Amino acid sequence: MQDFICSAAGELNVKITPKARPKTPWCSPIKVKHGYANCRTPQGEYYKNVLGTRCDIRCQKGYELHGPQQLICQSSKRWSGKVLCKQKRCPTLSMPTNGGFKCLDGAYFGSRCEYYCSPGYQLKGDRIVTCMDNKVWSGRPASCVDTEPPRIQCPSVKEKTAEPNKLTARVFWDTPEGRDTADGILTDVILKGLPPGSHFPEGDHKIQYTVYDRAENKGTCKFLVKVRVRRCVKLNAPDNGYIKCSGDGNNYGATCEFSCIGGYELQGSPARVCQYNLGWSGVEPTCAPMNINVNVRTAAALLDQFYEKRRLLIISTPTAANFFYRMQLGMLQPAQCGLDLRHVTVVELVGVFPAQIGRIGVKLLPPSLALQLRLLLRIPHYNFNIVVMDKHGMDKERYPFPATPAELFALIDNFPLRKEEMKLQAEIGQSCP
Repeated sequence: MQDFICSAAGELNVKITPKARPKTPWCSPIKVKHGYANCRTPQGEYYKNVLGTRCDIRCQKGYELHGPQQLICQSSKRWSGKVLCKQKRCPTLSMPTNGGFKCLDGAYFGSRCEYYCSPGYQLKGDRIVTCMDNKVWSGRPASCVDTEPPRIQCPSVKEKTAEPNKLTARVFWDTPEGRDTADGILTDVILKGLPPGSHFPEGDHKIQYTVYDRAENKGTCKFLVKVRVRRCVKLNAPDNGYIKCSGDGNNYGATCEFSCIGGYELQGSPARVCQYNLGWSGVEPTCAPMNINVNVRTAAALLDQFYEKRRLLIISTPTAANFFYRMQLGMLQPAQCGLDLRHVTVVELVGVFPAQIGRIGVKLLPPSLALQLRLLLRIPHYNFNIVVMDKHGMDKERYPFPATPAELFALIDNFPLRKEEMKLQAEIGQSCP
């Protein structure tokens, strides 16, 4: 918490209350993914990241520490090392002869692997093994042994509905077992069609098995694999907005995400999912012109309105007559289409407190809010300055002199979110003349 006091010379002094951060060097808070830090300070200060703080690093069960076990906050405001909790991993399983295995999450802690055998073979040992905390697989090694000759009898029709957000279904069946009526010896088994465990696309698929004996007589059996995809009605992009869907766009489990062009904000559901009942979740979205509330109490509240919606170009000048300020406005005026295309809102901070104003378009900011914005972003009061902020409120670039639209657009077009926006805008043909 800060108190602002003006001296006789008109200078602004900041008084820090006892609750402010200590003046001693401090490091950024430690965050250990899949682990935790137990910290202690030299004199037991409230903040656990001041100079001299020692933090013992521990990992959660199933994870092991890579890096030092203890970190120390140094005078450089950096911790003495880097740590990482990596998931424990068991050795690769041996593939059983005449069989194999399939695993969930590979060979990491908690992973479950299931052994299976080829047609005509039976599993001996534990079918399911689990990767334990000591990096050893549970259970006994599995093997596949031949127990009886195959027989030929196809299964009935196999019907399967595609899983959520997929256009295929993985269909399993037991391989038909063949047996010769004379001596029980078969020389060959031929499959026509996809094998069991394959991912079948939507539609009907014929599967045929043929077996031959030593006399070259053959036996054949057939069956159908039917795969169905549940579908909702197709959704369209809202006016002045975009739509991006996963999967086929309207299959069960597909997600459609909506966004708006520059100057508009989304109302309704930002994402909708095609549900099993063939209805879409959420509420139909619309894109309404963005309404900026300048009657907020803090600069942070003002900036929050632009979070993930708009980028900011903040122009600060000590006086409206400043040459750089007038030059900058002159360069931006004919580039308004390019600014809108890149979702850029221009904020002007003119004058020096208390004779200062802020402006967003035609809306004026209260002097106190304009002052807070300068203080929050550490913008000089007595010099011309430009600050470019991305959609996450990050300060990306500053210019002490006027910047051309080409320079600004080249900077913004390299932002990660902007690359996705350009792809969507190209798809719907949105561009500047």
